Amino acid sequence: MTTTALRRRVDRVVPARRIAMGIFFLLLGVASFLLAGGIDPGTVTVFGLTAGGSQAILPEWTLSSPSTLNLLATVSLAIGGFQLVRGFGAWTNWILAVVAGMFIFSFLVWAAAGSSLNLAGLLGATLIKSVPLTLGAMSGVLCERAGVVNIAIEGMMLMSAMVGTLVGSLTNLWVGLLCAVLAGGLMGLLHAWLSVTYKTDQIVSGTVINIFALGMTSFISAKFLQRYQDLNNPGIFQPIEIPLLSKIPFLGPLLFNNNLFVYGMFILLILLHIGLFYTRWGLRLRSVGEHPKAADTLGIDVFRTRYMAVILGGLVAGFAGAYFTLGSVGRFDEGLTAGRGFISLAAMIFGNWMPFGGFGAGLLFGFADALAARAAILGIPIPSEFLLMTPYIATMIVLAGVVGRGQMPAADGQPYDKE
Repeated sequence: MTTTALRRRVDRVVPARRIAMGIFFLLLGVASFLLAGGIDPGTVTVFGLTAGGSQAILPEWTLSSPSTLNLLATVSLAIGGFQLVRGFGAWTNWILAVVAGMFIFSFLVWAAAGSSLNLAGLLGATLIKSVPLTLGAMSGVLCERAGVVNIAIEGMMLMSAMVGTLVGSLTNLWVGLLCAVLAGGLMGLLHAWLSVTYKTDQIVSGTVINIFALGMTSFISAKFLQRYQDLNNPGIFQPIEIPLLSKIPFLGPLLFNNNLFVYGMFILLILLHIGLFYTRWGLRLRSVGEHPKAADTLGIDVFRTRYMAVILGGLVAGFAGAYFTLGSVGRFDEGLTAGRGFISLAAMIFGNWMPFGGFGAGLLFGFADALAARAAILGIPIPSEFLLMTPYIATMIVLAGVVGRGQMPAADGQPYDKE
Protein backbone atom coordinates (compact mmCIF):
# COMPACT_ATOMS: atom_id res chain seq x y z
CA MET A 1 0.00 0.00 0.00
CA THR A 2 1.44 3.40 -0.99
CA THR A 3 1.84 6.26 1.47
CA THR A 4 -0.87 8.27 -0.27
CA ALA A 5 -3.34 5.39 -0.18
CA LEU A 6 -2.58 4.75 3.49
CA ARG A 7 -3.15 8.41 4.32
CA ARG A 8 -6.51 8.36 2.50
CA ARG A 9 -7.55 5.23 4.39
CA VAL A 10 -6.67 6.83 7.74
CA ASP A 11 -8.57 9.99 6.77
CA ARG A 12 -11.67 7.85 6.15
CA VAL A 13 -11.38 5.78 9.32
CA VAL A 14 -10.67 8.56 11.84
CA PRO A 15 -13.79 10.67 11.05
CA ALA A 16 -15.94 7.54 11.02
CA ARG A 17 -14.67 6.56 14.45
CA ARG A 18 -15.07 10.12 15.73
CA ILE A 19 -18.70 10.20 14.58
CA ALA A 20 -19.43 6.72 15.96
CA MET A 21 -18.02 7.62 19.37
CA GLY A 22 -19.92 10.91 19.41
CA ILE A 23 -23.20 9.12 18.66
CA PHE A 24 -22.40 6.58 21.38
CA PHE A 25 -21.82 9.35 23.94
CA LEU A 26 -25.09 11.00 22.93
CA LEU A 27 -26.98 7.73 23.32
CA LEU A 28 -25.62 7.29 26.84
CA GLY A 29 -26.69 10.84 27.67
CA VAL A 30 -30.19 10.25 26.30
CA ALA A 31 -30.40 7.00 28.30
CA SER A 32 -29.56 8.92 31.49
CA PHE A 33 -32.31 11.44 30.71
CA LEU A 34 -34.78 8.59 30.21
CA LEU A 35 -33.80 7.12 33.56
CA ALA A 36 -34.41 10.49 35.20
CA GLY A 37 -37.84 10.73 33.59
CA GLY A 38 -39.07 7.66 35.43
CA ILE A 39 -38.28 9.03 38.91
CA ASP A 40 -40.60 11.23 40.95
CA PRO A 41 -39.30 14.70 41.89
CA GLY A 42 -37.89 14.83 45.40
CA THR A 43 -36.67 11.22 45.33
CA VAL A 44 -33.24 10.73 46.85
CA THR A 45 -30.60 8.03 46.56
CA VAL A 46 -28.49 7.12 49.56
CA PHE A 47 -25.06 5.54 49.10
CA GLY A 48 -23.33 3.85 52.00
CA LEU A 49 -19.57 4.47 52.05
CA THR A 50 -18.53 2.03 54.74
CA ALA A 51 -17.65 -1.57 53.93
CA GLY A 52 -19.11 -4.28 56.12
CA GLY A 53 -17.11 -4.89 59.28
CA SER A 54 -15.11 -1.68 58.88
CA GLN A 55 -14.43 0.46 61.91
CA ALA A 56 -13.90 3.58 59.79
CA ILE A 57 -17.45 4.91 59.64
CA LEU A 58 -18.20 7.47 56.94
CA PRO A 59 -21.42 9.46 56.65
CA GLU A 60 -23.89 8.31 54.02
CA TRP A 61 -23.94 10.09 50.67
CA THR A 62 -27.40 11.44 49.88
CA LEU A 63 -28.16 12.65 46.35
CA SER A 64 -31.22 14.02 44.64
CA SER A 65 -31.96 11.28 42.12
CA PRO A 66 -33.55 13.32 39.26
CA SER A 67 -31.09 16.21 39.57
CA THR A 68 -28.06 13.95 39.58
CA LEU A 69 -29.28 12.00 36.56
CA ASN A 70 -30.10 15.19 34.62
CA LEU A 71 -26.68 16.66 35.42
CA LEU A 72 -24.83 13.55 34.28
CA ALA A 73 -26.98 13.32 31.16
CA THR A 74 -26.25 16.95 30.28
CA VAL A 75 -22.50 16.45 30.66
CA SER A 76 -22.63 13.30 28.49
CA LEU A 77 -24.58 15.13 25.79
CA ALA A 78 -22.12 18.03 25.84
CA ILE A 79 -19.18 15.63 25.50
CA GLY A 80 -20.96 13.79 22.69
CA GLY A 81 -21.63 17.01 20.83
CA PHE A 82 -18.00 18.09 21.09
CA GLN A 83 -16.89 14.66 19.93
CA LEU A 84 -19.10 14.93 16.84
CA VAL A 85 -17.92 18.43 15.95
CA ARG A 86 -14.20 18.29 16.72
CA GLY A 87 -13.31 15.10 18.56
CA PHE A 88 -10.91 14.48 21.42
CA GLY A 89 -8.15 12.95 19.31
CA ALA A 90 -5.80 10.71 21.25
CA TRP A 91 -7.89 11.23 24.42
CA THR A 92 -10.98 9.59 22.95
CA ASN A 93 -10.60 6.27 24.78
CA TRP A 94 -10.09 8.05 28.10
CA ILE A 95 -13.17 10.17 27.46
CA LEU A 96 -15.05 6.96 26.67
CA ALA A 97 -14.05 5.60 30.07
CA VAL A 98 -15.29 8.79 31.76
CA VAL A 99 -18.63 8.81 29.94
CA ALA A 100 -19.14 5.08 30.54
CA GLY A 101 -18.33 5.62 34.23
CA MET A 102 -20.89 8.42 34.44
CA PHE A 103 -23.54 6.22 32.87
CA ILE A 104 -22.79 3.38 35.29
CA PHE A 105 -23.10 5.82 38.18
CA SER A 106 -26.37 7.09 36.67
CA PHE A 107 -27.66 3.54 36.57
CA LEU A 108 -26.75 3.04 40.24
CA VAL A 109 -28.51 6.29 41.19
CA TRP A 110 -31.61 5.14 39.30
CA ALA A 111 -31.49 1.59 40.68
CA ALA A 112 -31.25 2.77 44.30
CA ALA A 113 -33.65 5.72 43.94
CA GLY A 114 -35.88 5.92 46.99
CA SER A 115 -33.71 3.47 48.91
CA SER A 116 -30.04 2.95 49.77
CA LEU A 117 -27.10 1.06 48.31
CA ASN A 118 -23.86 0.25 50.08
CA LEU A 119 -21.47 1.55 47.45
CA ALA A 120 -18.42 0.42 49.40
CA GLY A 121 -19.80 -3.08 49.70
CA LEU A 122 -20.59 -3.18 45.98
CA LEU A 123 -17.04 -2.12 45.09
CA GLY A 124 -15.62 -4.65 47.52
CA ALA A 125 -17.65 -7.43 45.91
CA THR A 126 -16.52 -6.19 42.49
CA LEU A 127 -12.87 -6.52 43.48
CA ILE A 128 -13.35 -9.99 44.94
CA LYS A 129 -15.25 -11.29 41.91
CA SER A 130 -12.62 -9.85 39.56
CA VAL A 131 -9.76 -11.85 41.13
CA PRO A 132 -10.10 -15.13 39.16
CA LEU A 133 -10.95 -13.24 35.98
CA THR A 134 -7.89 -11.00 36.24
CA LEU A 135 -5.62 -13.94 37.07
CA GLY A 136 -7.05 -15.90 34.15
CA ALA A 137 -6.52 -12.90 31.85
CA MET A 138 -2.89 -12.67 33.00
CA SER A 139 -2.47 -16.37 32.24
CA GLY A 140 -3.76 -15.70 28.74
CA VAL A 141 -1.47 -12.67 28.33
CA LEU A 142 1.58 -14.75 29.22
CA CYS A 143 0.71 -17.45 26.70
CA GLU A 144 -0.49 -15.32 23.83
CA ARG A 145 2.30 -12.77 24.08
CA ALA A 146 4.55 -15.73 23.26
CA GLY A 147 2.34 -16.79 20.36
CA VAL A 148 0.34 -19.64 21.94
CA VAL A 149 -3.45 -19.41 22.15
CA ASN A 150 -4.63 -20.81 25.46
CA ILE A 151 -8.33 -21.58 25.68
CA ALA A 152 -7.48 -24.24 28.27
CA ILE A 153 -7.57 -21.70 31.11
CA GLU A 154 -10.99 -23.04 32.12
CA GLY A 155 -9.65 -26.59 32.42
CA MET A 156 -6.54 -25.44 34.27
CA MET A 157 -8.64 -23.55 36.78
CA LEU A 158 -11.04 -26.43 37.29
CA MET A 159 -8.34 -29.05 37.80
CA SER A 160 -6.40 -26.80 40.17
CA ALA A 161 -9.51 -26.07 42.22
CA MET A 162 -10.14 -29.79 42.67
CA VAL A 163 -6.50 -30.63 43.47
CA GLY A 164 -6.28 -27.77 45.95
CA THR A 165 -9.40 -28.99 47.74
CA LEU A 166 -8.31 -32.62 47.90
CA VAL A 167 -4.72 -31.98 49.01
CA GLY A 168 -5.75 -29.15 51.33
CA SER A 169 -8.25 -31.45 53.06
CA LEU A 170 -5.61 -34.16 53.55
CA THR A 171 -2.81 -31.80 54.67
CA ASN A 172 -3.24 -28.04 55.12
CA LEU A 173 -4.15 -24.94 53.14
CA TRP A 174 -0.61 -23.99 52.12
CA VAL A 175 0.22 -27.43 50.76
CA GLY A 176 -3.12 -27.46 48.98
CA LEU A 177 -2.35 -24.08 47.40
CA LEU A 178 1.08 -25.25 46.29
CA CYS A 179 -0.33 -28.40 44.71
CA ALA A 180 -3.10 -26.43 43.00
CA VAL A 181 -0.55 -24.10 41.41
CA LEU A 182 1.61 -27.06 40.35
CA ALA A 183 -1.45 -28.77 38.86
CA GLY A 184 -2.04 -25.72 36.71
CA GLY A 185 1.62 -25.77 35.69
CA LEU A 186 1.37 -29.43 34.66
CA MET A 187 -1.69 -28.67 32.55
CA GLY A 188 0.30 -25.85 30.98
CA LEU A 189 3.14 -28.27 30.27
CA LEU A 190 0.68 -30.62 28.57
CA HIS A 191 -0.67 -27.77 26.45
CA ALA A 192 2.85 -26.70 25.46
CA TRP A 193 3.83 -30.29 24.65
CA LEU A 194 0.85 -30.71 22.34
CA SER A 195 0.87 -27.30 20.68
CA VAL A 196 4.59 -26.42 20.58
CA THR A 197 6.37 -29.75 20.19
CA TYR A 198 3.78 -31.64 18.15
CA LYS A 199 2.24 -28.50 16.60
CA THR A 200 -1.29 -29.64 17.36
CA ASP A 201 -3.88 -27.02 16.54
CA GLN A 202 -3.84 -24.85 19.65
CA ILE A 203 -7.61 -24.55 19.82
CA VAL A 204 -7.96 -28.33 19.62
CA SER A 205 -5.27 -28.81 22.27
CA GLY A 206 -6.99 -26.39 24.63
CA THR A 207 -10.37 -28.00 24.02
CA VAL A 208 -8.95 -31.45 24.80
CA ILE A 209 -7.55 -30.17 28.10
CA ASN A 210 -10.88 -28.55 29.01
CA ILE A 211 -12.80 -31.76 28.30
CA PHE A 212 -10.27 -33.86 30.20
CA ALA A 213 -10.37 -31.54 33.22
CA LEU A 214 -14.17 -31.46 33.30
CA GLY A 215 -14.45 -35.24 33.05
CA MET A 216 -11.70 -36.02 35.56
CA THR A 217 -12.87 -33.52 38.19
CA SER A 218 -16.49 -34.63 37.82
CA PHE A 219 -15.50 -38.27 38.28
CA ILE A 220 -13.32 -37.61 41.35
CA SER A 221 -15.94 -35.33 42.84
CA ALA A 222 -18.76 -37.85 42.44
CA LYS A 223 -16.64 -40.84 43.45
CA PHE A 224 -14.80 -39.38 46.44
CA LEU A 225 -15.40 -35.73 47.37
CA GLN A 226 -19.18 -35.94 47.61
CA ARG A 227 -19.14 -39.28 49.43
CA TYR A 228 -16.35 -38.49 51.90
CA GLN A 229 -16.82 -34.98 53.18
CA ASP A 230 -13.49 -35.04 55.02
CA LEU A 231 -11.86 -34.93 51.59
CA ASN A 232 -13.88 -31.87 50.63
CA ASN A 233 -13.34 -29.56 53.57
CA PRO A 234 -10.00 -27.74 53.25
CA GLY A 235 -11.12 -24.46 54.81
CA ILE A 236 -10.30 -21.06 53.35
CA PHE A 237 -7.58 -18.46 53.75
CA GLN A 238 -8.78 -15.75 56.10
CA PRO A 239 -8.43 -12.02 55.33
CA ILE A 240 -5.15 -10.43 56.34
CA GLU A 241 -5.53 -6.91 57.67
CA ILE A 242 -2.61 -4.61 56.89
CA PRO A 243 -2.01 -2.30 59.88
CA LEU A 244 -2.61 1.43 59.39
CA LEU A 245 -3.47 1.10 55.69
CA SER A 246 -6.66 -0.81 56.47
CA LYS A 247 -7.81 2.14 58.61
CA ILE A 248 -7.95 4.52 55.67
CA PRO A 249 -11.59 5.58 55.23
CA PHE A 250 -13.42 3.95 52.32
CA LEU A 251 -10.38 2.60 50.44
CA GLY A 252 -8.64 0.96 53.40
CA PRO A 253 -11.13 -1.87 54.04
CA LEU A 254 -11.55 -2.45 50.29
CA LEU A 255 -7.87 -2.81 49.44
CA PHE A 256 -6.02 -3.72 52.62
CA ASN A 257 -8.25 -6.23 54.39
CA ASN A 258 -8.37 -9.17 51.99
CA ASN A 259 -7.04 -12.70 51.70
CA LEU A 260 -3.77 -13.58 49.99
CA PHE A 261 -5.42 -14.09 46.58
CA VAL A 262 -6.28 -10.40 46.29
CA TYR A 263 -2.80 -9.34 47.37
CA GLY A 264 -1.29 -11.98 45.09
CA MET A 265 -3.30 -10.63 42.16
CA PHE A 266 -1.91 -7.13 42.62
CA ILE A 267 1.66 -8.41 43.07
CA LEU A 268 1.45 -10.58 39.96
CA LEU A 269 -0.13 -7.73 38.03
CA ILE A 270 2.78 -5.39 38.77
CA LEU A 271 5.45 -8.06 38.25
CA LEU A 272 3.97 -9.18 34.94
CA HIS A 273 3.67 -5.64 33.59
CA ILE A 274 7.25 -4.78 34.54
CA GLY A 275 8.54 -8.14 33.32
CA LEU A 276 6.85 -7.94 29.93
CA PHE A 277 7.64 -4.34 29.05
CA TYR A 278 10.73 -3.33 31.03
CA THR A 279 13.03 -6.36 31.04
CA ARG A 280 15.07 -8.31 28.51
CA TRP A 281 13.07 -11.41 29.39
CA GLY A 282 9.83 -9.69 28.40
CA LEU A 283 11.32 -8.34 25.18
CA ARG A 284 12.39 -11.84 24.15
CA LEU A 285 9.03 -13.33 25.05
CA ARG A 286 7.13 -10.69 23.07
CA SER A 287 9.47 -11.04 20.10
CA VAL A 288 8.65 -14.75 19.93
CA GLY A 289 4.96 -13.87 19.77
CA GLU A 290 5.44 -11.17 17.15
CA HIS A 291 8.08 -12.57 14.79
CA PRO A 292 9.45 -15.96 15.88
CA LYS A 293 11.68 -16.36 12.81
CA ALA A 294 13.44 -13.06 13.48
CA ALA A 295 13.77 -13.99 17.17
CA ASP A 296 15.28 -17.35 16.19
CA THR A 297 17.75 -15.58 13.90
CA LEU A 298 18.90 -13.49 16.86
CA GLY A 299 19.58 -16.61 18.91
CA ILE A 300 16.38 -16.78 20.96
CA ASP A 301 15.15 -20.33 21.52
CA VAL A 302 11.53 -20.05 20.32
CA PHE A 303 10.44 -23.46 21.58
CA ARG A 304 11.93 -23.00 25.04
CA THR A 305 10.46 -19.50 25.35
CA ARG A 306 7.00 -20.70 24.40
CA TYR A 307 7.26 -23.65 26.79
CA MET A 308 8.25 -21.28 29.60
CA ALA A 309 5.42 -18.85 28.83
CA VAL A 310 2.71 -21.53 28.68
CA ILE A 311 3.92 -23.22 31.87
CA LEU A 312 4.00 -19.87 33.68
CA GLY A 313 0.52 -19.19 32.35
CA GLY A 314 -0.58 -22.55 33.73
CA LEU A 315 0.87 -21.70 37.15
CA VAL A 316 -1.06 -18.42 37.22
CA ALA A 317 -4.24 -20.22 36.11
CA GLY A 318 -3.62 -22.74 38.90
CA PHE A 319 -3.46 -19.90 41.42
CA ALA A 320 -6.74 -18.59 39.99
CA GLY A 321 -8.32 -22.03 40.31
CA ALA A 322 -7.24 -22.32 43.93
CA TYR A 323 -9.13 -19.10 44.64
CA PHE A 324 -12.48 -20.75 43.95
CA THR A 325 -12.04 -23.30 46.73
CA LEU A 326 -9.27 -22.18 49.09
CA GLY A 327 -10.10 -18.49 48.86
CA SER A 328 -13.87 -18.47 48.49
CA VAL A 329 -16.26 -21.36 49.19
CA GLY A 330 -13.98 -23.88 50.94
CA ARG A 331 -15.21 -26.91 48.98
CA PHE A 332 -15.31 -28.29 45.45
CA ASP A 333 -18.40 -28.93 43.34
CA GLU A 334 -18.68 -30.11 39.75
CA GLY A 335 -18.22 -27.32 37.21
CA LEU A 336 -17.26 -24.91 39.98
CA THR A 337 -15.51 -22.44 37.68
CA ALA A 338 -18.70 -22.00 35.61
CA GLY A 339 -16.97 -20.73 32.48
CA ARG A 340 -14.79 -18.15 34.23
CA GLY A 341 -11.82 -19.30 32.16
CA PHE A 342 -13.59 -18.33 28.94
CA ILE A 343 -14.66 -15.03 30.47
CA SER A 344 -10.98 -14.47 31.34
CA LEU A 345 -10.12 -14.82 27.67
CA ALA A 346 -12.71 -12.18 26.83
CA ALA A 347 -11.19 -9.96 29.53
CA MET A 348 -7.73 -10.48 28.01
CA ILE A 349 -8.98 -9.43 24.56
CA PHE A 350 -10.94 -6.55 26.07
CA GLY A 351 -7.73 -5.48 27.81
CA ASN A 352 -5.81 -5.55 24.50
CA TRP A 353 -3.41 -8.27 25.67
CA MET A 354 -2.14 -5.98 28.45
CA PRO A 355 -1.97 -6.98 32.16
CA PHE A 356 -3.60 -3.81 33.47
CA GLY A 357 -6.09 -3.85 30.60
CA GLY A 358 -7.11 -7.35 31.67
CA PHE A 359 -7.49 -6.10 35.24
CA GLY A 360 -9.80 -3.30 34.10
CA ALA A 361 -11.87 -5.74 32.07
CA GLY A 362 -11.96 -8.10 35.05
CA LEU A 363 -13.33 -5.28 37.19
CA LEU A 364 -16.05 -4.62 34.62
CA PHE A 365 -17.10 -8.27 34.57
CA GLY A 366 -16.89 -8.43 38.36
CA PHE A 367 -19.01 -5.30 38.69
CA ALA A 368 -21.72 -6.75 36.45
CA ASP A 369 -21.68 -9.96 38.48
CA ALA A 370 -21.85 -8.10 41.81
CA LEU A 371 -24.63 -5.81 40.58
CA ALA A 372 -26.66 -8.73 39.26
CA ALA A 373 -26.45 -10.34 42.70
CA ARG A 374 -27.95 -7.20 44.25
CA ALA A 375 -30.60 -6.62 41.59
CA ALA A 376 -33.26 -8.57 43.47
CA ILE A 377 -32.49 -6.74 46.72
CA LEU A 378 -32.79 -3.33 45.07
CA GLY A 379 -35.94 -4.34 43.22
CA ILE A 380 -34.52 -3.34 39.83
CA PRO A 381 -37.17 -4.08 37.17
CA ILE A 382 -34.54 -5.69 34.95
CA PRO A 383 -33.82 -9.44 34.98
CA SER A 384 -30.39 -10.20 36.42
CA GLU A 385 -29.53 -12.12 33.24
CA PHE A 386 -29.66 -8.87 31.27
CA LEU A 387 -27.25 -7.25 33.73
CA LEU A 388 -24.85 -10.13 33.25
CA MET A 389 -24.99 -9.53 29.49
CA THR A 390 -23.52 -6.02 29.72
CA PRO A 391 -19.81 -6.90 29.85
CA TYR A 392 -20.23 -9.23 26.88
CA ILE A 393 -21.92 -6.47 24.92
CA ALA A 394 -19.06 -4.16 25.84
CA THR A 395 -16.59 -6.81 24.68
CA MET A 396 -18.34 -7.09 21.31
CA ILE A 397 -18.15 -3.32 20.96
CA VAL A 398 -14.42 -3.48 21.59
CA LEU A 399 -13.93 -6.37 19.17
CA ALA A 400 -15.90 -4.47 16.55
CA GLY A 401 -13.28 -1.73 16.75
CA VAL A 402 -15.40 1.07 18.21
CA VAL A 403 -12.72 1.87 20.79
CA GLY A 404 -9.82 1.03 18.50
CA ARG A 405 -8.44 -2.11 16.98
CA GLY A 406 -6.91 -4.64 19.35
CA GLN A 407 -3.20 -5.23 18.92
CA MET A 408 -2.95 -9.01 19.20
CA PRO A 409 0.52 -10.54 18.77
CA ALA A 410 1.25 -11.05 15.09
CA ALA A 411 2.24 -14.73 15.44
CA ASP A 412 -0.46 -15.62 17.96
CA GLY A 413 -1.74 -19.15 17.31
CA GLN A 414 0.85 -19.92 14.63
CA PRO A 415 3.11 -22.96 15.19
CA TYR A 416 6.78 -22.38 14.43
CA ASP A 417 8.81 -24.61 12.15
CA LYS A 418 12.52 -24.23 12.72
CA GLU A 419 14.38 -24.20 9.42
